[in-house]
Amino acid sequence: MLTSHLKRFPKKPIADSINPKNYYADTKAPIARLSAKKYFEQLTHKEQLYAHYFSKAGHWGSRAVLRSVSPESEDIFDLILSINKAVKGDYSALSKKLGEEKVKSYLEYASQFLGNLGNYKSFGDVKFIPRISKGDFETLVELVNDETSLQLFEQTKDIIYSLTDKTALLGSPEQGHVTGYYLNLVTKAEGEAVDSALASKDIMPENIRVSKKGDSQFVVHVAAADKANNTGYYPEKIDFEIEGKPASLTFAFGDHSKEFAKIVENLTKAKEYAANENQKKMLTHYIEAFKTGSMKAHYNSQIDWVKDIGPTVETNIGFIETYRDYLGTKGEWECLVAIVNKERTAKFGALVNGAKDFITELPWDKSFEKDVFTPPDFTSLEVLTFAGSGCPAGINIPNYDKIRINIGFKNVSLGNVLSAKSGNEPITFVSEKLQDLYNKYRVESFEVQVGIHELLGHGTGKLLMQTGKDEFNFDIKNPPLGLNGKPVSTYYKLGETWGSLFGSLAGPYEECRAESVAMALVTNRKLLEIFGYKTKEEQDDVIYISYLSMCRAGLLAMEYYDPKNKKWGQPHCQARYAILKAYLDAGEGLVKLEYTKDDFSDLVITVDKSKIATVGQKSIEEYLQKLHVYKF
Repeated sequence: MLTSHLKRFPKKPIADSINPKNYYADTKAPIARLSAKKYFEQLTHKEQLYAHYFSKAGHWGSRAVLRSVSPESEDIFDLILSINKAVKGDYSALSKKLGEEKVKSYLEYASQFLGNLGNYKSFGDVKFIPRISKGDFETLVELVNDETSLQLFEQTKDIIYSLTDKTALLGSPEQGHVTGYYLNLVTKAEGEAVDSALASKDIMPENIRVSKKGDSQFVVHVAAADKANNTGYYPEKIDFEIEGKPASLTFAFGDHSKEFAKIVENLTKAKEYAANENQKKMLTHYIEAFKTGSMKAHYNSQIDWVKDIGPTVETNIGFIETYRDYLGTKGEWECLVAIVNKERTAKFGALVNGAKDFITELPWDKSFEKDVFTPPDFTSLEVLTFAGSGCPAGINIPNYDKIRINIGFKNVSLGNVLSAKSGNEPITFVSEKLQDLYNKYRVESFEVQVGIHELLGHGTGKLLMQTGKDEFNFDIKNPPLGLNGKPVSTYYKLGETWGSLFGSLAGPYEECRAESVAMALVTNRKLLEIFGYKTKEEQDDVIYISYLSMCRAGLLAMEYYDPKNKKWGQPHCQARYAILKAYLDAGEGLVKLEYTKDDFSDLVITVDKSKIATVGQKSIEEYLQKLHVYKF
């Protein structure tokens, strides 16, 4: 396991060059309860034990998330836990001594930190700091009167509040941004060269972190319970080049060793309660992957996972999404344990059954589509456990392209996330006269959007690939036609993937494509009937609120853009902003941003309902066609 990063913390606060008030932790943040109790109680005792041990395995990976966010996150995590332990969860005495408002500000910071598993927003990658002053925070810790808390606060107090326009963002260490994936100054060229060197040996980089030792020596830290190379195929050393200069890398196994030993232990127990042979095989591969660090074993686990159709308890675990690595290759730990909602799943089953027909409505020809569409397992789940930095509303996995193309994939909609509400507070940027309609259909329209996004968004398209020596998954002598009407001249060569070629753009680009598919098909009335909207009036309202919701999401996305660094902090936000721009650029009054005050405090979004089927449909289909063809 890696040694502490505390020695690299600055001894003094970095001089602020930005207004810290813009980075305060949220106050009065809405809280929504995700309950799965009813569904858990419907499980058999065996299924409950399976879910229990799988959940424990997932939570043991939490420190891997913390360590991949920022060097200081794990110590702040321990500080928060030690304070809570010292006061036994009761902050009333502290409130009387320090004041309710100050303790509230601390608790808001602590809760946001725990919700994001780090001091950077999981949705936005922007740092947040406490509203309580450093001095008052220190007084709070002194009042707690716990030696561990005092020591941890002393170690972290400066970095907790430290802010510059660079360190406020996760990203490239070369540009001064913060990352836990690169443990010292690894440049972009070096990071890409390391990724290429690993790819040359058929080693996937999702479960690694990288450090630099000397000018041309690199260490690849592999997440594993074992501290020795027991993978059976990782070499001891790889020689490669960086911009024409010789370099080498070696492997250090056992990153997060203590935690991964516990993950293996709990998955071994979960295997005892597996429902079928597919689950047992899947868990065998998981255990190998997390014990040895072999990503091939994890790859094989996902093959068995896809084949496990319609389980009562759905699970997935590992370094899944690569959004937070600025190179788009290293993954973040997450674990899903959820229970099937049979009523909602029936709707998605009908959507799956009609998928082939809906795909033909999309703005590209069959040359850019899978030869045979394999209907995925699409279920609505009630989340029991989501161990990671944030819980999504829907998931389409695995992300391994070859499995998706040759075997299939699964779509899951997380029902208790979709329907979660924290109250009836007014919705920003929506006019007062539309508040009731928006509140009535926002959950329903989001359910439709997520269903299309995950199934027909991420589920469509065929990468034009070289599959072997002189072998391709398309007619290389008569390639499909591009947007200019001429045969395409590019394709994915052996060893190349969507992520390796598009890098940090891959995530937001694909999310934009999937969101655009959802917007292009949300006007399909046969599809809306599947979700229970039978009358034209109700369908029109769902379509209208879908448009309004997407445009509002695009406007809110600007919060996650840093204009000084010209950097987006979240792939979905970049995607939704791009779609808003496409609608605004369509003109003809389709979408407007209206305001009368100079400070924009009365700004509202208006969508001309009468132009959705014409101007709106045309604009999103033209935009989607470009996104799809350029990718595939």
